[in-house]
Amino acid sequence: MKRSLIFIFPILLILAAFEPQKLQLPPIPQEDPQTEKIAIVLTKQKPNEQDINNQLKQLKNTKLRRIFTHAINGFSVKGPVSELEKLKKSTDIQFLSEVNTYKVENSAHLPNRYKPSDSFIDNFELIGTDAVHGILDEKGNRLTGRGVTIGVIDTGIDYDHPDLRRSFAGGHDLVDGDDDPMETKGAGFRSTLHGTHVAGVIAANGRMRGIAPDAKLVAYRALGPGGSGTTEQVIAAIDEAIKDKVDILNLSLGNDVNGPDLPISLALNKAVDEGIVAVTSSGNSGPNRWTVGSPGTASKAISVGASTPPMQVPYLDATGLSNKIRLELLQGSDNWNITQSENLVFAGLGTKEEMKDVRDKLVLVERGKLTFTEKAKNAYEAGAIGVIIYNNTKGTFFGNLEESMPIPVAAISKEAGLALKKQLDKNSTLIRINLIEEKDILADFSSRGPVTVTWEIKPDIVAPGVAINSTIPGGYLPLQGTSMAAPHVAGAAALIKQAHPDWTPAEIKAAIMNTAKDITNRNGKRYRTFEQGAGRIQLEAAINSETLVSPGSLQFGKFQLADSMHEHSAKLTVKNTGTSTRTYSFSIPKKEQGIDWELPMSFTLEPKETKDVELAMVASPSLLKEKIHDGALIIDDGKNKISIPYLYVVEEPDYPRVMGFDFAPADNGEAYRYEVYLPGGAEEFGIALFDPDQYRFVGFLDWGRKLEKGMVGKEIPLKNLPEEGMYLAKVFARKQGKESTIDTMIFISKNVRGEERD
Repeated sequence: MKRSLIFIFPILLILAAFEPQKLQLPPIPQEDPQTEKIAIVLTKQKPNEQDINNQLKQLKNTKLRRIFTHAINGFSVKGPVSELEKLKKSTDIQFLSEVNTYKVENSAHLPNRYKPSDSFIDNFELIGTDAVHGILDEKGNRLTGRGVTIGVIDTGIDYDHPDLRRSFAGGHDLVDGDDDPMETKGAGFRSTLHGTHVAGVIAANGRMRGIAPDAKLVAYRALGPGGSGTTEQVIAAIDEAIKDKVDILNLSLGNDVNGPDLPISLALNKAVDEGIVAVTSSGNSGPNRWTVGSPGTASKAISVGASTPPMQVPYLDATGLSNKIRLELLQGSDNWNITQSENLVFAGLGTKEEMKDVRDKLVLVERGKLTFTEKAKNAYEAGAIGVIIYNNTKGTFFGNLEESMPIPVAAISKEAGLALKKQLDKNSTLIRINLIEEKDILADFSSRGPVTVTWEIKPDIVAPGVAINSTIPGGYLPLQGTSMAAPHVAGAAALIKQAHPDWTPAEIKAAIMNTAKDITNRNGKRYRTFEQGAGRIQLEAAINSETLVSPGSLQFGKFQLADSMHEHSAKLTVKNTGTSTRTYSFSIPKKEQGIDWELPMSFTLEPKETKDVELAMVASPSLLKEKIHDGALIIDDGKNKISIPYLYVVEEPDYPRVMGFDFAPADNGEAYRYEVYLPGGAEEFGIALFDPDQYRFVGFLDWGRKLEKGMVGKEIPLKNLPEEGMYLAKVFARKQGKESTIDTMIFISKNVRGEERD
């Protein structure tokens, strides 16, 4: 099905509490009960094909599509809405969910965006170097992933790539229904490369070497042309991976729904129960909190955010400026190799007419009127050596050039641009660019937690996800995204598995989290636990862990202000994996108003001995100031201090009341369908349409009260939609005095049958 184009469109419009009755709007359209859909059905017991068919015979038009035998107790069906509603009410049905679309986490092409430095953090930041391959196990054997099998659920793998031939060990295509998981090639813009790039990060073994070059890769093509697939296909891939008994499973895919109980998250938890280390990307919707998406919300999986490897980042300094200005290079820009003092001139909006006397100089231009590429071309043709574009709205921006440019092109904030322009007005034109190495900075795009409903800390860990060079069909390409961070952790898990074949998935996850490095932003301020999880992975320390504490993070749930005193308890499992006796003790946390801790006394463990310990947080909610509070408990094993992040929330925190809106033509060609996720339900929900030019209210696409939490969707017949055209949609939901909105542009066509669909 071809999706309509959806754009983020910020506006300053404040939506009043419209009531449809007052505006005399037409009645809310009801969904056609005969519309056919595909749904995932979760059952209380393992399903039996004969019993399913007997049940479906009573529904006449609902057909069985697939039975899941390992990942979940359930099956998928296709049938009319009216029959699916009947099926949903069956006594043996636990849950029925319409399939959602999952996509590769959008990764940006990084042609020369930053110049990677020659140093590596802990020998584990970039692939394509032998530095990462010097880690030894306790017996002195080099760890390369030998004997470990890693499943990659993605767009397939170009197994003909010379760097992947030795690692490839077969797979399954859940899109076309065969055993050929080749990337989509020769399909123009719908061709894919994502799975091949992910596979290279994990186990490239040729000119480029991945984290675990001797591991075996099994490819599960669940995302087809264009890089998207359905819940059904992804669960089927997880089902196959469990049946194939892979050791590690990587899913660099997701959606923007922050919910813990979607079918794929449940399937991943089941995979972990079956002995598989499940690794997922957290999402590329940062930097705001609550942006982590499924399946990065799966409780037992390792959800991975993206940090920066060592990079040379350009900073501008000039007389009269109070602070240095960080330059954000646009995608497609040349490296910034200008490090001496240069003259800077202002050239307005960057038109050809304004590019006067710019030869051999840097040019400052304002964003607007022309594309970034046009501004850069005009500067280059006039002889400029570089372009700095300042924003025309508050803050900075990240942009792309439509084609590669032979000069550097960078973005800065409006505030910085105006400060520079002020200096130029004083004829202060000499500036200097310094290349400063940055490392361990959380990427702005990296999605943050916490998880709604369960209030868990996600991501669990962060790993390099910026400027990661890896394999693609026909060659190599640097990309960025949490999609690139997750396979670093999958490869790391393979080395840990090789070194400790008896460790469980929970213990491997604990080793990764217990030994992570706490990271800070550019100002030295520590990132919150729901931003970085336990911190940036340190592979060698994880392999050599002598103590494992699981789970690697704690959530103490939600406190109600009405309670005078509230206690939340938790249990930790501590295991001595070393060869000597160890004594463990908890450090007393810093005193906080309204919080008291009940922590275990010190205890001793013999080698290989395990102990469960209980602890509790006692809170006086009325004294708690923040809606979300986080920190870390410290356990000292006599040699290392192990940090266990924790989090709790007060009342209903500030999570978005609405997320994951999608609007597209329905399969029948006679309607449009919307889907939206309400993580906590809504007292009031609506989709208001406006004329995008005049901000004139047109009407409601839908509206309702007292909706349950979860995915909401409806088909709107063409006859109930406004006239053809582009509209500004304001999707809103209200609960407990808080309103959240999504502002986006949607296009309505009355000829959806004629549109090209998948």
